[in-house]
Order: sequence, then structure tokens, then C-alpha cells
Amino acid sequence: MTRLMLGRTLERICKGVLLLCLLHFLIMMILYFDVYSQRFDLFSRFNNGRNGSRNNNSGATGSGHHYYYYNLSRPNATLASYLAAGEQLVLSMQPETNQKPSPKPLPPCPENPPGLVGRLLIEFSSQMTMERVQKENPNVTEGGRYTPPDCRPRWKVAIIIPFRHRENHLKYWLHYVHPILRRQRIDYGIYIINQLGEDTFNRAKLLNVGYTEALKDAEYDCFIFSDVDLIPMDDRNLYHCYDQPRHFAIAMDKFGFRLPYAGYFGGVSGLSKKQFLKINGFPNEYWGWGGEDDDIYNRITLNGMKVSRPDVRIGRYRMIKHERDKHNEPNPQRFNKIQNTKNTMKKDGISSLTYRLVQVKHYPLYTNISVEIDSRTWALHYSCCFFK
Repeated sequence: MTRLMLGRTLERICKGVLLLCLLHFLIMMILYFDVYSQRFDLFSRFNNGRNGSRNNNSGATGSGHHYYYYNLSRPNATLASYLAAGEQLVLSMQPETNQKPSPKPLPPCPENPPGLVGRLLIEFSSQMTMERVQKENPNVTEGGRYTPPDCRPRWKVAIIIPFRHRENHLKYWLHYVHPILRRQRIDYGIYIINQLGEDTFNRAKLLNVGYTEALKDAEYDCFIFSDVDLIPMDDRNLYHCYDQPRHFAIAMDKFGFRLPYAGYFGGVSGLSKKQFLKINGFPNEYWGWGGEDDDIYNRITLNGMKVSRPDVRIGRYRMIKHERDKHNEPNPQRFNKIQNTKNTMKKDGISSLTYRLVQVKHYPLYTNISVEIDSRTWALHYSCCFFK
């Protein structure tokens, strides 16, 4: 009896073990077929996509469509998920283009550039050459142009210098001012407006010419008008435009580093394009030395604007000493003209400017614009050429 019960018990145990083995086998088969179906699904999509790509590229006959195998027996599998997977696969198989990603926009240049050094030592005893100045400013491009590489300036500035027979002064000016402007992160171009001939010099009219010719070269919206013999002594005196017309050279060494009088607007000044047009530019009828800067000051105040100035400790300038130029004697009519600014400014200015452009030449450090501005010189030139 005992042996019979023991035999039945062993039989039951063997059947239980057999059932467990069978269950284990079934589970292993299910897992195996599931993994196999996934691999087959991926292979089918890849193979169909590759064949479709070959058909499209080779131009062989056929529809050229991509056919995909979808295993919908997989858990949580949907047709939408397979369509998305197939689209990503096709995109990944497309050849890469040579297009470079668009560069990120530059940030605005800081209002107070971090590279400024403040007060500068300005001296004119050492000999200066254009070759030396050019080596000192390798980032300045032809025509005296420069744009900061790491930020976006608010203003595009044209610096205009009236000029005649001042080559030595120009070397010093370029030597000192180019590095200052680059530290100030200014987008600028330098224009030398050279009055040809030996007629009486006309500073303000040359400045009008510079404004007109600079706009032919680039879309400037700010204009700095500077004498070639004035060097800023502090690079915190920022050469750009402001909400009001700007007078930069408020403390020259020849005036004891003081403003000579409240209405003084000479030496170095700046106006935006809008401000310049509002006053009709500068007067054209001041032949000889003096008066034009006071006329410009009157135009500004008569048009409801005010002159802005830097701090007197920053707006300091050193002047290159020189004798008075020939054919630039004091204008005896300047005082009468200054008193009539209100009556003359609408008809005498940028709207009435006439000149003859002779040559525009781009040098490594500046653009030289040679002009004839005296109508009597034109008449002599044309009559000479006409009767030859």
C-alpha cells in the first residue's frame, strides 16, 4: 500500500515537472518569435527603403515607391507609429547637403566698450609713415573701412575730413584715430575730401561734398566731421551719433582745454543723417577761415535742436601745430553772414551744393575724393578745353 502511494506521488511529480518544462518551452518560443518578428520588420523596412531609393536613383522601370512591412502583432504597435518610423528612416538615408548652417546673429555692441583705455599720450615728435600706420592696422580694409567682427554697431559712421596740402598731419591722424575707432567698436569709413587748385579754401562746402560722396559708397546714417590736425586724447570720447547734434572737440590744448565760448561748434562735430538734412547741411558760401562753425550752430538751434557735448575731462584734443595755410585767410564777411543764418539756411546748404568730382581713389587706410568746388575754376577749365 505504501509503495503504491509512493509510486503515484512520483508519477504526479513527474507530470508536474513535465508540464513546467512544456510551459517554459512555450514561453521561450513566444519570446523567440517576437524578437524574430522585430528583426524581420526592421530588415524589411530597410530593404524596401533601399530598393526604392535604388529605383529612384537609377531610373529603372517601376513605380519607385517604398513598400514597408508592418508587424501589427507587436504590443502597442500602431500604423501611425510605423509610418513615423519609416519617414525617419527615409530621411536618415537621404544624402547630406553641403549647405552650411546660417550663422547666429551678432549681439549689439556694448554702449561702453570694454577695451577702452581712457586718457592717451599724444605726441608728434616721432617720424610717421603710411607704411607704419598700415602695419599697425591690419584689420582695416581698403578705403579705410572697418566693421567689428564680434558685435553689431548701432550706427554706420562716415568720418569726413576737409583737406588740402596736409599729408604729414594725415599720417598722425590715421596713426592715432584708427586704433581708437576700432577699440570703440565703430563701423566706419574714412573720407578725405581734397580741394584741388589754389583757390580760397572752403571747409563747410567740402564737408557737404563728403556727405554726398560717402552716401554713394555705403548707407551711412551718422557723419563725423573732423579737422585733420585734431587728435582726441581720450578714447572714451565715442565717435558715433547721439539724440542731439554732437560737439566732440570741446577742450583743445590751444584754448587751454576749455570751451572758448558757449556757441562754439568747431573742430570735430557729428550729426545723424536726419539731423544733417533737417538743417539743410552746412553753408556753401564761407570762403576762407572762420564763421562756418558758428553758422552751423545757429542752424541747429534755429531748428529746435540742442548741442550735446562730452564731459570736459573726456573731450580733450591736441592740435598739431602749423602755420596758417595759404589761401585760407580769415573771411572778412563772416560776421555779417553769421547774423543772417535764419534767412540763408533754407537756400544755402546741401540742397544748393554744386561741385565737380575729379577723382575717387581707395587707399588702404582711407578714401581720397578730389574735387573742384569753385565754379570759376570750372568755367576756366571748360573754356580751356572747349577752345583747344
